[in-house]
Order: sequence, then structure tokens, then C-alpha cells
Amino acid sequence: MELGIGVGRPPIEVHVGGCHTAGKRQRAISREQALAALADGVRACIHCRPDTELGILG
Repeated sequence: MELGIGVGRPPIEVHVGGCHTAGKRQRAISREQALAALADGVRACIHCRPDTELGILG
């Protein structure tokens, strides 16, 4: 999960582990957390496609 800047550092994008485009503000999350984040509208990286990796066809 890539985090934003500022108070609370909101999540801005979900990545597959090892994605080359993930920024420096990131933290590891579980599969369930990734699914929940995507369901809540957090953007999926267009390069590593975590939504496809998790079986969500968007």
C-alpha cells in the first residue's frame, strides 16, 4: 500500500509486492486488507495490477 502525504497519510494506491513504481511511503498489508482497500476505492496500480493478481476483474 502506498501512502499519501500529510496528516493521517491516507492510502493512495495498492501495489503488488516488489512493484517498481511503488513510492517510498509504503507499508506491507495482507491480502484481506488489499481487497478491502480496493473495494473502498483505493486506486490499483496500473503497472503491477494488484486487482488482477487478487482475482478482481475491474
